[in-house]
Amino acid sequence: VIPMRRILIVVIIFAAVAVTLSAQGEQPVLPAKIAKADMSGAIFKREDMTRTEHESGNVTLDVTSLSSSDGKFASGMYQSGKSYFEATDPYGVDEFMYFIEGGVTLTSSDGSVMEIKAGDAVTIPKEWTGIWDTDGYKKIWVIYSHDGSGL
Repeated sequence: VIPMRRILIVVIIFAAVAVTLSAQGEQPVLPAKIAKADMSGAIFKREDMTRTEHESGNVTLDVTSLSSSDGKFASGMYQSGKSYFEATDPYGVDEFMYFIEGGVTLTSSDGSVMEIKAGDAVTIPKEWTGIWDTDGYKKIWVIYSHDGSGL
């Protein structure tokens, strides 16, 4: 039989350790929200927005709203102007996309064509190859990469 005093001491020690760890700056893990105002474009005013001007003159805006602790999963919003590219190498990541504005024409390497428009969602598997053609769009993206590359 363990004396009640020892049990009480162990409980106090565990509580003290928990309070100490909490006080050392462990941040709570919170959900990542993309609000209606963000979807209207406000998200691209954030300080952590990445603006890229491509050789073609196309400008893209990208904001990552969440990066997983293991570095294999991320989500965010992306905006692009007119662009065209041919993915002769596999896409490389599994990406879910919900198009808020604009759209894209995806022509797979077998010749099949898929039109994605505002309000549509599409998931591109990492093995996909083909042509991406767009006059511009705004999308919410969710990416999984087994090794963390491409995020």
